[in-house]
Amino acid sequence: MTHGSGPPTIAQALASAHALGLDRLDAQWLLGHVLQQGSAWLISHDDQPLAAADAQAFAALCQRRAAGEPLAYLVGQAGFHGLVLRVTPDVLVPRPDTETLVDWALDLLPTLPPAPSGLQPRGRPQVLDLGTGSGAIALAVAHRQVAALVTATDLSPAALAVAQANARVLGLALRWAQGAWWQALPPDTRFDLVLSNPPYIAAGDPHLPALRHEPQLALTPGGDGLGALRQIVAGAPAHMQPGGWLLLEHGWDQAAAVAQLLAAAGFSDIAHRADLAGHPRCTGGRWPGPNKQ
Repeated sequence: MTHGSGPPTIAQALASAHALGLDRLDAQWLLGHVLQQGSAWLISHDDQPLAAADAQAFAALCQRRAAGEPLAYLVGQAGFHGLVLRVTPDVLVPRPDTETLVDWALDLLPTLPPAPSGLQPRGRPQVLDLGTGSGAIALAVAHRQVAALVTATDLSPAALAVAQANARVLGLALRWAQGAWWQALPPDTRFDLVLSNPPYIAAGDPHLPALRHEPQLALTPGGDGLGALRQIVAGAPAHMQPGGWLLLEHGWDQAAAVAQLLAAAGFSDIAHRADLAGHPRCTGGRWPGPNKQ
């Protein structure tokens, strides 16, 4: 990205990024990140020369983006369900399709049954996000449904640190636990609503190479891709309140398999929600109770 003897103008820098194969909006995001300016400012100042250091920083980011590194890692943040979240290579980049899971949870929370005795006030609904990563799902639910008492777990201490930092910035109070799926929790804990976007990509899936910059542990459990989903469903009955719901994100072609897992574990009212492309992306079921051991 050299332009004669001096640094490029904003317009020239963006043109060079486009020549590298970058999407126009990605290039604007990266240059705006370097200059701490929005796209409207870039457009209105496109004849302004860049400082040499800014030109070099932008060129380096463009090379990384052209090599496939996610934009969110390069700028250190991503949007999800109206929130701006800090992201690092320790966590998956939140996907718009995962907002489907949050929307379903927000639809269900007001419909949850009263406390088991039917006499005492229900209190705050207990919500669990298994494998929280950046905290996207848990924080979106806590932000939209302030009555919910949200717990979030992750196997990775580094991921939990990112999620906790996001909670602090957003001013949201959650409970946190580190460990693998249900093992992160005391055995007697029960939840009204359990959510998870676990790793579900099968080993050898042709999409995995394009995701090489993201944590593989959060993308694939190996094998047929259903291993983590099997563990979550198998452990769920011991942690569900009667009438509570378990909602799971999965691959576009895994809905039937996940529905079978839920039915075999004793869940009822099994249903699906489609993603933005119309694929069945989430499957959930209601735990009828009483709890089985």
